Amino acid sequence: MNTHGSVSAGRNAACRLLLTLLLTIGLISSIATPVIAADKSLGSFKVWSAMSFAEDDKTVCMIWSQPEKAEGKYKKRGEIFVFVTHRPSDGEMNKVSFETGYSFKDSSEVRVTIDGKAYTLYTDGSTAWGYNGKDDSRMVKAMRAGRTMVVEGTSSRGTKTRDTYSLGGFTAAHKAINKACKSK
Repeated sequence: MNTHGSVSAGRNAACRLLLTLLLTIGLISSIATPVIAADKSLGSFKVWSAMSFAEDDKTVCMIWSQPEKAEGKYKKRGEIFVFVTHRPSDGEMNKVSFETGYSFKDSSEVRVTIDGKAYTLYTDGSTAWGYNGKDDSRMVKAMRAGRTMVVEGTSSRGTKTRDTYSLGGFTAAHKAINKACKSK
């Protein structure tokens, strides 16, 4: 009985399997790497972060932050963020949105106050948006000059929330996405 031949055949099969596995991993890595490499951090600016990435082969630039303080009598709440997004290929600049970590009350509005100046946004699901590009541009201008932003909304369960954001670092983060997306 030749056990050496069966052991050798087993090793050959294992080597072929390992080689196939390594080639598959290499192929997947070479395909996935450009997608990952497309996301580019533009830096952190105090409590604000900036990045650019490709979406449908178009450059998108975005800054975001989370509140320093989130208030309300809720038991559970998801992640809370504010975003300012540039999509120059679509002609969309300074798009402001707030992700609140809960679903808003139907047809409700959100009040955003930046250093005493109030803005009203519409809601859709868990996100609040400016009504138009002019409102967004006005808010971004106020955010660049401001120190504090307060966002007040009402959940689908009637819970009132108040989130307070620092605007420290906003201007530098905004300049970073303006440069990356070639905006004035």
